[in-house]
Amino acid sequence: MFYDEIQKYDWDETTLQIMSKTDADVRRALGKQRLTIDDFMALVSPAAEKYIEPMARLSQRITRERFGKTINMFIPIYIANSCSNSCVYCGFHVQNPMARTILTEEEIVREYEAIKKLGQFDNLLVLTGENKVLTGVKYIAKALDLAKPYFNNLQIEVMPLDTEEYAELRNHGLNGVICFQETYNEKRYKVYHPRGPKSDYKWRINGYDRMGMAGVHKIGMGALIGLEDWRTEVVMLARHLRYLEKTYWRTQYSVNFPRMRVAENGGFQPNVEMSDRELAQVTFAMRIFDHDVDISYSTRETAEVRNNMATLGVTTMSAESHTDPGGYCCHPDSLAQFEISDPRTAKQVDADLRALGMEPVWKNWDRSFDRWDVISQH
Repeated sequence: MFYDEIQKYDWDETTLQIMSKTDADVRRALGKQRLTIDDFMALVSPAAEKYIEPMARLSQRITRERFGKTINMFIPIYIANSCSNSCVYCGFHVQNPMARTILTEEEIVREYEAIKKLGQFDNLLVLTGENKVLTGVKYIAKALDLAKPYFNNLQIEVMPLDTEEYAELRNHGLNGVICFQETYNEKRYKVYHPRGPKSDYKWRINGYDRMGMAGVHKIGMGALIGLEDWRTEVVMLARHLRYLEKTYWRTQYSVNFPRMRVAENGGFQPNVEMSDRELAQVTFAMRIFDHDVDISYSTRETAEVRNNMATLGVTTMSAESHTDPGGYCCHPDSLAQFEISDPRTAKQVDADLRALGMEPVWKNWDRSFDRWDVISQH
């Protein structure tokens, strides 16, 4: 599994390799059709900062060739914020004395119905805190069953599961799983995850292998930008992505680069900040490195950033998101995981994307072909 693979790479040595890249390394990477990890290092290095414009043009060309002008749209729904972990940066951590919310079956259905009134959403991401006792596989399976009359494409972002559990959820309509490693720095991992099931670095990082072995159709991955050096994080992410693509080649993959925000209430402050320009750099680098990977931006990012990047490399976006269980109608004041930065309605996002010449795709899952059906949109 990937845990054994990542032991080959030293974090500090990787950082030094990235920082040693030169202009010549960047130009060489930009001239290649098939990039190596070493080339990716060059494109995320400080040396590449002066090449943002040619990187943007190349990223746009590759994206248009592979995806046309389509942007796949989805909406997240948090159905529980109960959690057994002590992640120091997360509002759901178990020491937080806030009241917890676990939606009932009736409330889940009411939330689904409220989402359908917002627009054309057909792609749903179901999220929970990580509490296997109260919101385990049985609870998640029921939420998927209840979603099937309303949505065709169902993904989850929950605690890492066993291979057999992922396979069981596929029988309940599961199409994809999103899981963030948070940080690939094993030496620092427990600083941010001191207690709870999530404190097991090896179990979490091998979860992607278990998804692949279970035949999950699409796997979403990413690192939380703000914990450790972002350049080293995304290089480790690229190594992980390439490993998974070679090992589970029937599976589709998506990546995300969620940025932590400075906490105005004195909460956990990010150790590293990534500027908008640096976010653009890593997005372009990932597209040039992997022509087919789906690159997703959530409402963590501002409307301005999302509009700009929609034309240059991003292929999936969320809209009108709530990060609190019951936030669409049942419990509008429940504990949220994080504050969103793009408050636009789904209709506003749709209109803005179309004004940019893009084609938002709200209903794009074709079960008969078991693939993303965007051919007609190209």
